[in-house]
Amino acid sequence: MPPADQDEVRPYPIGLRLRGRRVVVVGGGHVAQRRVPGLLAAGADVVVVSPAVTPALEGLVPEIAWIERGFDEHDLDEAWYAVAATDDPGVNAAVAAAADERRIFCSRADDAREATAWTMASGHHGSVTVAVVGNREPRQSAALRDEIITALRDGHLSTKGALDRSPGVVLVGGGPGDPELVTVAARHALASADVVVADRLAPRELLDELGPHVELVDVAKLPRGRAAAQETINELIVARAREGKRVVRFKGGDNFVFGRGFEEIEACTAAGVPVTVVPGLSSALAVPARAGIPVTHRGVAHEFTVVSGHLPPGHAESLVDWDALARLRGTLVLLMAVENAPAIADALVAGGRPGTTPVAVLVEGTLPGERATYSTLGTLGADMDRDDVRPPAIIVIGDVVRVAKPEHYAGG
Repeated sequence: MPPADQDEVRPYPIGLRLRGRRVVVVGGGHVAQRRVPGLLAAGADVVVVSPAVTPALEGLVPEIAWIERGFDEHDLDEAWYAVAATDDPGVNAAVAAAADERRIFCSRADDAREATAWTMASGHHGSVTVAVVGNREPRQSAALRDEIITALRDGHLSTKGALDRSPGVVLVGGGPGDPELVTVAARHALASADVVVADRLAPRELLDELGPHVELVDVAKLPRGRAAAQETINELIVARAREGKRVVRFKGGDNFVFGRGFEEIEACTAAGVPVTVVPGLSSALAVPARAGIPVTHRGVAHEFTVVSGHLPPGHAESLVDWDALARLRGTLVLLMAVENAPAIADALVAGGRPGTTPVAVLVEGTLPGERATYSTLGTLGADMDRDDVRPPAIIVIGDVVRVAKPEHYAGG
């Protein structure tokens, strides 16, 4: 028999290893929808018992088994853990009672006082799982969990031993520039680094958070200015990794969207150096999105094409078929195209794209100096000169610009 003052007894925290073990979730509503993904991430064999489930849970079949009916106590046979997550207290009580009979721990969504297990507010940082449980105060638990995880990610709490620090190279995409738009994995990589080899477009504020022991190597490539040769960068990251260091190659945007990331993978592979990739949010998508411009829109654009504009139309080394792009009806997103934008606009018009096609030139997207020029293919060169457009900039071409910014276009 549990003690009479059971509510005052502190829970005993423990981490369950559920890989390959049967876990039964009774109920198919939003509480179950919140619990199931975490159970799947833990490797559990999840069985959901409910006459109906949310669309999200139905979409998880066959990752989960769905028994499409009401609860039967024998559903818990061979189970290791149970979750009573219906909106019917009677059913939840029956689940808890059946779990007790089988000595299975059970959490209840409706009444934690009658449960034998409480779901902790958990989060992850590197190899560490942080779990907080308050006496039936889930909001308090979640808030404290968030504060701890944020402090770990920001480096305000020590992360020694929590992160992978093995020698090798990690290619990290830093997103469009705003440090808030880097991924958690990117922050983990930076926190684990012995050496950071950084582009000028990587979120610069994050470099100030590096520890004093971290070597920072600047490999900026300035438009029409100083630039570190790619071969030099390859040799650098390989050499540092061979010294037994963990090297983070920190780029703007994504590693593989005109980022030469795969050339660096080839160099590491040829040298026998371990290399992993942390994808980044591509500027081709993130910058228009931050400006409120969709690259596709129902009834307007059914495709979008991302194109490098670092070479002008007609250049002997260009791999772009500008005539073919001119015949497309969807959205064109140009990267590295500021210098060649007028020539590109002329080529698209010559290929059949109307000169009235809307164009947005988004300068320093997501950064404090962000600004935009709204133009058309026919007037693009003059408008960019007027606004003194300088790199970095993302150029969006297509009717989605008119949809998003009608105030800049007659009859928009």
